[in-house]
Amino acid sequence: MRSASIANVSIALALMLQPCALAAQTTPTTPPSSAAPALYIVPPAWSEVIDPLTIDDEDFARHRDPKEWAGMSVRRLVFSDGEINWSVWRIVNEQHRDGPLWVLPHDNENATFGAALIALRRYGGIAMAIDDRAGRMNYDAARGASVDPNRHFYDAIPLYAERMLADLGTPPRLIVALHTNSPGFAQGISLCPIAGLGGSGDISIRLCTARYIPHPSLKKGWPFDDEDTLALVPFTVGGDWRAAFCVRSLMAADFNLITEQVSSSDGSLSNYALDHRLTYINFETRERGSDTAGLADAQGRLTAMIDRAMTICGTAPAAPPALPVAASPPARPQAATPAARSLR
Repeated sequence: MRSASIANVSIALALMLQPCALAAQTTPTTPPSSAAPALYIVPPAWSEVIDPLTIDDEDFARHRDPKEWAGMSVRRLVFSDGEINWSVWRIVNEQHRDGPLWVLPHDNENATFGAALIALRRYGGIAMAIDDRAGRMNYDAARGASVDPNRHFYDAIPLYAERMLADLGTPPRLIVALHTNSPGFAQGISLCPIAGLGGSGDISIRLCTARYIPHPSLKKGWPFDDEDTLALVPFTVGGDWRAAFCVRSLMAADFNLITEQVSSSDGSLSNYALDHRLTYINFETRERGSDTAGLADAQGRLTAMIDRAMTICGTAPAAPPALPVAASPPARPQAATPAARSLR
């Protein structure tokens, strides 16, 4: 997912407009629910209209068929959360805007883009895709640090989450996150290591930790013949995991399913959604590269999970319980190292 650099004048204009935009956001446009922490709905950031058939970006370059974009609008949003600058693609099905909010946090997980386009056409809604020039991390040169877009959802850094989730609406729509991940998992992080299995990831149906509780498919039929293809749903520590969004239906449909037991937030969207009583599900599959066959395989598995889940779970479920403990973000983003790399 590599795009050409935004023109210097555009960046300058966007950043100059930030103070004005922030001043205008002091009063929420929608009153927060009394049943959940405040989640203000803010207007879009500075943006520009994008032609998906001509924009210089690897994701869009793989999808130049006009039929894929019929009824869609695309804008590039540019904003700062106070310290870090962000660029995000906002893709809207203008003929069916009231579907889920599809979130693509990592720009190097290329199969998620094609899967999101298919999902937008079939189920409507709005997609928010981070543009990090084909990278996984948002590298901020001024700070000299790499920031994981899926470890930046904290109430103490409100503008980032508010921008990414500005289209939730009232009542909030379902959030669907899409990811691809490295094969397997590091044995050292598992509470139930399995001889002969390993890898570089931290999400797998064979992995079990205090946070990630696996519920494997019994028949292991496609797409779940792959141990890295799964759905993930969060629930609050001490709560009933079976009461989490769509868990019973997903297990009855023989999904590979991980229930994420959350005691304090790690800054991920799943944890933020739980804290704010937003309904969330994540679909993951193994990263298979950017060649035609690899993309088609990964995209097909993501799409199969989405199709099944949209059928059995619907798109307007009840909100999950809130986290009992508020979380604070790290003091400042730290440079990423291979050992610390997260796959979500």
